[in-house]
Amino acid sequence: MEPKEYQQRALGQVKRHLDNLYAARHQYEKMVAEGQMQFVRDFPSVAWDKSNIRPAYQGKKDGLGRPLPCFCLKVPTGGGKTFLAVKAIDLINTNYLKRQTGLVLWIVPTTQIYRQTIKSLRNRDHPYRQHLEIASGGRTIILEKTDRFTPLDVEENLVVLMLMLQSAGRKSKEVLRLFKDSGGFQEFFPAEDDVEKNTKLLERIPNLDTFESQNAFWGKQIKTSLGNTLRLLNPIIILDEGHKAYSEIAQGTLRGFNPCIIVELSATPPKASNVLVDIAGIELNREEMIKFDLHIFNKASPDWKDTLLDSHNHLEMLKEKAREYKAKTNNYIRPICLIQVERTGKTQRGLKYIHAEDVREHLINVMGIPSEEVAIKTSEKDELKEVDDIGGLMSRQCRIRYIITKQALQEGWDCAFAYVLSILTNPGSKTALTQLVGRILRQPFAKKTGMKELDESYVFCFQQRGADLLEEIRQGFRGEGLGDLVGRIALEDEAEGGDGEERVCEIRDKFKKAAGQVILPVFVMREGNSWRKVNYEMDIASRIPWGKTDLEPMFSLTLSMLEEKDVEQVASLSEDVSRVIELKKAIALKAGSLKVDSVFMARHLLDIVPNPWVAHEFGRKVLNKLLGQNEKQIVINNFVFIVEELRKHLFKEKGKLAKRVFKDLISRDELRFLVIANDLGYKLPKKRPVRSARKLVKRSGEQLERSLFDYVPEEDFNELEKSVALYLEEQEQLFFWYRNIPRHDYYVQGWRKHKIFADFIFTANKQDTNGFDRVFVVETKGLHLKDSEDTKYKKSVFDLCNDLARETTTNQLGMELESQKVSFHVVDEDEWQQRFNELLSI
Repeated sequence: MEPKEYQQRALGQVKRHLDNLYAARHQYEKMVAEGQMQFVRDFPSVAWDKSNIRPAYQGKKDGLGRPLPCFCLKVPTGGGKTFLAVKAIDLINTNYLKRQTGLVLWIVPTTQIYRQTIKSLRNRDHPYRQHLEIASGGRTIILEKTDRFTPLDVEENLVVLMLMLQSAGRKSKEVLRLFKDSGGFQEFFPAEDDVEKNTKLLERIPNLDTFESQNAFWGKQIKTSLGNTLRLLNPIIILDEGHKAYSEIAQGTLRGFNPCIIVELSATPPKASNVLVDIAGIELNREEMIKFDLHIFNKASPDWKDTLLDSHNHLEMLKEKAREYKAKTNNYIRPICLIQVERTGKTQRGLKYIHAEDVREHLINVMGIPSEEVAIKTSEKDELKEVDDIGGLMSRQCRIRYIITKQALQEGWDCAFAYVLSILTNPGSKTALTQLVGRILRQPFAKKTGMKELDESYVFCFQQRGADLLEEIRQGFRGEGLGDLVGRIALEDEAEGGDGEERVCEIRDKFKKAAGQVILPVFVMREGNSWRKVNYEMDIASRIPWGKTDLEPMFSLTLSMLEEKDVEQVASLSEDVSRVIELKKAIALKAGSLKVDSVFMARHLLDIVPNPWVAHEFGRKVLNKLLGQNEKQIVINNFVFIVEELRKHLFKEKGKLAKRVFKDLISRDELRFLVIANDLGYKLPKKRPVRSARKLVKRSGEQLERSLFDYVPEEDFNELEKSVALYLEEQEQLFFWYRNIPRHDYYVQGWRKHKIFADFIFTANKQDTNGFDRVFVVETKGLHLKDSEDTKYKKSVFDLCNDLARETTTNQLGMELESQKVSFHVVDEDEWQQRFNELLSI
């Protein structure tokens, strides 16, 4: 399961912050050990500032009053938050804790999310579990709160303990089982009659639950409960739907577990959350993670049966499209319709409300739907449980196509086959429409099918007030973290023929002839007597000569003589009443459970070196060389560092070798940068479908004049891109400009896997004529990416494109006018205006 580009960006940000956290914590512990408490600042705040994150960090303390690193990954619905969570666990252990094992406390808010998460994590064939196995070196244990584990389990394995949020809300200590002395965890605690050890343990960790008061015969007796065990182990906490755990009780309990770090996952984090990564809905849409656009059909008929019939007819159309798709690709999709009713209870039928059983009977008896294709999901009746035995709703053995519910699918329910939402509630009734909409957004297999009908989602309702309905769904989008996509909602009102329909934008008349003259070049491979577009996996990756990898720099790696140890900080009551408790001392515990493991190392290299045998050989050579030059314990202490450095080095080597392959193909004339006829080049689109959204206009409020199309949605631009577009509008030398749409329009395939989608294509002419003589393909880069490896790579590819374009004839490049020239540029945020001035003046 390869990360999407926005996921790679998010994980890169997490890694950088964890590196800063590690350095800040090291400095903090050093100052504490030297008794410089008056100069100490919370190390999470220091790391946050160094990571250049805004707004300022909101400090947290654990149950012992120690600084607690806590950050949030803001991920919209369908953005892969569970995948990001398992990768974050790996990064935390690797870059912050410098270990492979330990305890992870994974907390979720609902039964549905709990079931889905633990099912995925326990399935050894699921990508989530496989990533955990890579992180732990194949030593992962998934547990529930009723399971027992030992100190040896935690020392030798990555133990993931699943817990419901309700168990973390302590309204009564003695009631909740988590904090009862239920037995099974005695090995973590001193013997009951060892008063001295119990006393010392309580001095180190004063927030442990106890039975007796200090005056009792045995003194305070520590409970051997799961809750106390968690407090001893300083777990990593993964907090799913983190915004639901911001009550005073929940926060107090979570921090009272004495975690080493808390990672929140939320689409809508509260103001008190420290948002480290903010993923926008448009990024998911660009990466084909969600089904967009969203179509809303508002029926004029007052009869709910008409709405249900339309929903059924639309589902039948999708069913046929899915058959066509399977015939072409052998990929299986079974479109599902979610039906929301007003009542589900046994005693509520026969009243004025629309009941689940009425809808089921109508589907089966009137519309002829087989009974096995209809299921009811309520708090009392869950007919979806039965399909778990055959692999779930997405299994080919499952036949369910209609799911009837009231509110039971609001949170955590996830099935990418859900395409249609049928709202059978009377106008004016209060529904949970805002949350149900999110259940039909996830794209099957996180990849567009290429068939428009199967790449979009649909809502059917009746006699709803158009403006109110649209606003309710927009609120639902905001609640799913997709607020930036509200302009992609289309309201199709049967009674009025609403204004939200898809419109087709066309090229302005004055640009039509000139736009048709531009066919942009692409890299093509020779195949016999013909040519085809280059394919990264088939043409580049398969030719990488891994045998020429230079490992020499790894052999001279400087290893630290310091031994990485876990550190326990001890807090005690403060003489300053306002501070309550303060850090007393830091205790270095025994060394962690790191081992020299070449298999573990190979697993961590597979996303770079896909052949496991080659990856293992690289790891073996590096470890053997370093073991021959250093004492074994030093190599063990630096093992995580060695893995990380080898990953960095192999990534660079892969880039060098792939670049060499790319250029060798060019030199042998097997790879060219050109257009062969009109089939292997990119031609500017003649039409572009858009939804009614806010239109981009000049800062003065006037309409655009130089954009290729007469209608340009503002949502297609970030702030830098918008500034560039409005600047281009004012340039006299510019003929027309076009916003190149990522994943849909023109791209350049270089020697790395990800295609380069430039931001703008624009044309210019130094002469005052009705035409152009220059074509510019431009990628803009934010200031934070100016010197990144990705920016350097794109500049290198574009430089090559420019060199090859100069060597290639005009006709080969596909431009009809001999005076036209095409050039490629990467422009940084801090110099974009100057660079554009230079380009237009050439």
